[in-house]
Amino acid sequence: MGKKYEAAKTKVEEGKAYDVESGFKVLPQTVAAKFDETVELSGRLGVDPKHPEQNVRGTVVLPHGLGKKIRVLAFAKGEKAKEALDAGADFAGAEELLDKVGKGWLDFDSIVATPDMMGAVGKLGKLLGPRGLMPNPKLGTVTFDVKKAVTDLKAGKVEFRVDKQGNIHVPVGRASFGEKKLKENFLALMEAIVKAKPSSSKGMYLKSLFVCTTMGPSIKLDAVEVGNMFK
Repeated sequence: MGKKYEAAKTKVEEGKAYDVESGFKVLPQTVAAKFDETVELSGRLGVDPKHPEQNVRGTVVLPHGLGKKIRVLAFAKGEKAKEALDAGADFAGAEELLDKVGKGWLDFDSIVATPDMMGAVGKLGKLLGPRGLMPNPKLGTVTFDVKKAVTDLKAGKVEFRVDKQGNIHVPVGRASFGEKKLKENFLALMEAIVKAKPSSSKGMYLKSLFVCTTMGPSIKLDAVEVGNMFK
C-alpha cells in the first residue's frame, strides 16, 4: 500500500461502526489519490437472491447526481426521438443506431427505449445484457415518457441490485462533493434500498454497510442505525 493510503487509513478507527454523521465527516479525510475519486457504498443484505422475489433491484435519482456526464442513447422513432434529444439525450434514433450498436459501438452509458422498439433492441441482448445496458421497464428505461427517462438519467439516476451472494455496490458521488452532499446522496439511496426490502426477507435486512473512496480505506457504518432511520 502507498504512503497516501496508509496516511488515510490512520483517519479510520479500526473495528468501529460509525454513525452516519461521524462516518461522512471522516470520509473526506480518507482521499488517497490526486484525481476526484468516486465514493461507493458496499453492503450485504439479508436476502437470498436464489429466490426471484428476493432479487433486490431498483433505481433512485440522487439529489446531487454522480458528478460525471452520463451519455444517454435513446432507441425511438420520429417525435419520440426528437423528444429524447430535446430532453438531453446524446444520441437518438432507430434502425441506424441499432445497426451501429450491433457492430460494436458502445460509446454511451445508459439506454432508453420506447416499447415499440424493444423487439429490435432485444436482438442486441447478448451484447447489451452482460454490460448492464439492456433497457428494462421495471427500471423506467422502457417507456413512451422518454423525456422523464432521459432527464432522470442525466440528473444522476443510479441502479442498485444484489449480486448472487446478496452483496450490493453502488456509487454515491465524488469525493469533491463534500460531507453534506455525499450524506444526502447516501440517505436517498438507502431509503430506496430499504423500501425495496422483499416481504419474504426475514431477520436483519441491512447486515453490513461500508463507504469508501476509489483509493481509500473502507469506513464501516452502523447498519442498525441506518435501518432505523427509515422505519
